[in-house]
Amino acid sequence: MAEQKLEARFAVAWANCWAKMDALGIGTARMRKQAEELGAVTAARRILSGRRCSDGFALLKDKNQLKLSLEALVLEPAWGSLFTDDEANEALNRLMEAGYFRA
Repeated sequence: MAEQKLEARFAVAWANCWAKMDALGIGTARMRKQAEELGAVTAARRILSGRRCSDGFALLKDKNQLKLSLEALVLEPAWGSLFTDDEANEALNRLMEAGYFRA
């Protein structure tokens, strides 16, 4: 039950990112559709297991808004129990490659 509540909170947090992305003119339709069909956590896991970054990642990078990316969201401590180490590491690697953690 607690896990379901956490998953629901993650879904809301991701939806909040989408709203901000929409305001920046970055499309979120595909991510929204996946989350609706599969559930937010399963959709996020699928995106992280793929060979490419989440939709809009490059556009977020260009706008210096990677904090709104799925990859950044997954790394927030609140969601640690929802994702495997491999999934979190993939998110971290993508963000590091994009220069998100430069000093």
